[in-house]
Amino acid sequence: MASKTAAKDIITLRGSAAIVSEFFGYAANSILYNRAVYPEESFARVKKYGLPMLLTKDEGVKSFISNLNAQLSEWLEAGKLQRVVLVIMSMNTGEVLERWNFSIETDNEVVEKGVSREKSDKEIMREIQAIMRQIASSITYLPCLDEQCVFDVLAYTDTDVAVPFTWMESSDAKLIANPQMVKLHSFDTKIHKVNTLVSYKNDEELDDEE
Repeated sequence: MASKTAAKDIITLRGSAAIVSEFFGYAANSILYNRAVYPEESFARVKKYGLPMLLTKDEGVKSFISNLNAQLSEWLEAGKLQRVVLVIMSMNTGEVLERWNFSIETDNEVVEKGVSREKSDKEIMREIQAIMRQIASSITYLPCLDEQCVFDVLAYTDTDVAVPFTWMESSDAKLIANPQMVKLHSFDTKIHKVNTLVSYKNDEELDDEE
């Protein structure tokens, strides 16, 4: 009697690095759109992960994210990337208002021995969908950003990684004092696991003190 088995796809280190770096690009675009860092009209609608997504039309931001993806993919393939943080700051004061934290757990056996892993592409897509839906609904659990904002990206790597000339080594972690935190879903390629957390400035405490 024939039995039905779930199809598994072979995931290589390079393939996993491509999946994760591409995810960062789409996640960054979604955050910039949903947190109104750039105006709505500067985004174009596309379909990705079975969902309607938005991509910036701003050439400067497109170039930044494209270069970011390429560098992250290189670090992921080398097993050197620990964390990526997208920081949203006040344009006027430079104060950090939100930190979107993506921490990466890497299967070191894959990096060291070149073995592959198995996981269904559809399962990975479903996990990414869950994160993208949470980003899209962020207006329901994050305070309104009622001032003009800018963003930056911090990458945390192993200490033996040389800093590319297009990046700047910085000791400024751009932290938020006494932040509120919301843990989002994670996704796992079986080689790289990405855990997502957003922290934000807690204005309620200030209101209570006044």
